[in-house]
Order: sequence, then C-alpha cells, then structure tokens
Amino acid sequence: MCGRYAASRDPDDLVEEFEVELVPGQLPPPSWNVAPTDEVSAVLVRRPRDGGGPAQRLLRPVRWGLVPSWARDAKGGARLINARAETVAQKPAFRAAFAARRCLLPADGYFEWYATETGGRQPYYISRPDGAPLAMAGLYELWRDPAGGPEAPLVWSATVITTTATDELGHIHDRSPVLLERADWARWLDPGAGADPGLTGLLVPPGPGVLRAWPVDAAVGNVRNNRPELVEPLVHDAATLF
Repeated sequence: MCGRYAASRDPDDLVEEFEVELVPGQLPPPSWNVAPTDEVSAVLVRRPRDGGGPAQRLLRPVRWGLVPSWARDAKGGARLINARAETVAQKPAFRAAFAARRCLLPADGYFEWYATETGGRQPYYISRPDGAPLAMAGLYELWRDPAGGPEAPLVWSATVITTTATDELGHIHDRSPVLLERADWARWLDPGAGADPGLTGLLVPPGPGVLRAWPVDAAVGNVRNNRPELVEPLVHDAATLF
C-alpha cells in the first residue's frame, strides 16, 4: 500500500457504522489526501484507566505513522505507516502493539501508483464498489517523549497492516491494506485476546470483487492538494476501470 488514503466521512456516520461508544478529543477534518504523519481517526477498545467498568469502543484521533513506546523520538514514525502482515507479530516495532493495541482505521478508499509502459506513474483510487467504508486493520501505540519526563503529553500513533494483493487489482500494486469485515471487528479489537495466533488468520487479502479501481488526477501526488475531485475518475470509459 502506498502512503495515501481518503477519509472524508462525517464523524457521526463513523460512530454509527463502527458502533462507537465514546469519542474522546477533536477528530480530524475530512481529507481526500491523507498523508504520513497526518492525524486520522481510529477505532479502538480501551479499558477505563482506573480498571473499573467494561472496556469501551472509542473513535479517537491518532497520528498516522507508529511511534514505538521505546523510541527515543517521534521522527521514525513517518517510516512506520505500514506493517507487513507476514511479520507484524514478530517485528520489534510492532509486536507489543499487535499483542495489546489493535485498531481499525476507517477509510473511503486508498491510492496506489501504477508504473506505466512509458515509464510514468499513474495514480489509481481503490474503494468498494458500493461506496461503503473500508475498515483497515491497524495497530496503535502510546508514546511519551523521554526528554519531557512524566508530564510530557502522550502521542497516539497508528500503522496500517498490509498483505499481498492477490485479487484482480494486484497488477496495480503488489500490496494491499488488510480489510476486516464487520463480523471480525470485535475479535480484532478485543484487548484481552493478547497475541492470539489465530488473529494472524484474519490478515488476508481482499477477496475477488471486494474492491474497484480507477485512474485519478496526478494532483493527488502533492500533499498540499486536498479536495473531493482527487478521488473522481479521470475518464468514464469502462475500459480504464478495474
């Protein structure tokens, strides 16, 4: 998966779609060109800090680009926007989060760049044919700047888990975000599941027909561009759609 996606849905719609119980903090504004280190919305389950009461499903802002709790600074987070499904349970940067801090990252769709025969790179937008939101499997972390001491603010950050693209869109890019279906959300988000080996069985490529792609304006390559037109097809010729 390349480092761009669209997330423009109204927070109220996300609350309903993902059955969220609490929204702590101001959520990011709509974006049609989410880039690394941007703030994004994440769905996660947390127990109350005092240990009392049941765990709650939250929708909260996080920074895209995971910062491990042991990191000396937050700069490396920009390189950890994706985690490979094949190694996410073992890699030092992700294994602690995989065991206890799994999340969903809602998206309208995501962008990939296709290498053309002429040597250029054509961006494609990939989403569900019915327009339903994507629930990308992710991990989140909490980091506090060691230079700031115990009073330093917590930085919430997240990464998107990717896997091999094996469907009809695999020729555009060989990786795809892991998309979880509603039936698997509760299991994935459950912080009590620990590093259940069965969780890796959820990290599979999207099935045939789940996604559709179309070419979009190259303007999406500039992070300063952020408007709804970025996800619209360049042409309406069915031959250009996958």
